[in-house]
Amino acid sequence: MTADHTLDAEHLTLGYGELTVVDDLSLVVPPGRITAIVGANACGKSTLLRSMSRLLKPRSGQVVLDGREVHRTPARQLARTLGLLPQSPVAPEGITVADLVGRGRHPHQGLLSRWSSDDDRAVAEALEATETTALADRSVDELSGGQRQRVWIAMALAQQTDVLLLDEPTTFLDVSHQVEVLDLLTDLNRRRGTTIVMVLHDLNLAARYADHLVALAAGRVHAAGAPAEVLTEDCVRAVFGLDSRVVADPTTGAPMMLPLGRHHVVTEPTA
Repeated sequence: MTADHTLDAEHLTLGYGELTVVDDLSLVVPPGRITAIVGANACGKSTLLRSMSRLLKPRSGQVVLDGREVHRTPARQLARTLGLLPQSPVAPEGITVADLVGRGRHPHQGLLSRWSSDDDRAVAEALEATETTALADRSVDELSGGQRQRVWIAMALAQQTDVLLLDEPTTFLDVSHQVEVLDLLTDLNRRRGTTIVMVLHDLNLAARYADHLVALAAGRVHAAGAPAEVLTEDCVRAVFGLDSRVVADPTTGAPMMLPLGRHHVVTEPTA
């Protein structure tokens, strides 16, 4: 198990140009656990993750990793501890899968150090874990959306950081691969103690796989805590503007949200 790392957002205000997206947001990430961030489109989920990974400088407030502000930490030094899978990453034209995944090892390369057997092992393990070994020599440009997403996840895994941020890691994946990826991240968390923070759209998968759930609304934390505390009918209505029923997942016991549309009514049981 790896040492626990503390990651906190303190009174963050974030935006682009004149647009404020996140306003005075504070968040404590439980170390060594899986945190899922959920919320409606444009509520600030991806913006928050970008700031936590040092890609977006706050207008005010700070992100602190192990007591040090991330925006004052050298990029290579930060990348040895904190990895990021951004939303819709772009690969260099013509790069092969193996070379792209190998880029996850760059933070571990010093100015004079050479590629090592440890690097080979990390890349091989990441390819195997994401079932992309057979794609190693193929150009990333030739891959399907789902294959490409798994390759990007492999690159993040090859970085072997103790803290991993993932923005919609199940994008482009069919349901079986969504479950495989989330199972893989759970294995990583349980085996290495990796702190994982991920943005997910599927509330039920978030509740099933996360230890800690954060619901954002209009750039602020609406609720945070154990999934059973956060995923409630009142929370779904407040965050998504959606009427629903929340029941126990028959497989895991986690809360499961059933949306109610205009063409669905709740049938009360008859006596």
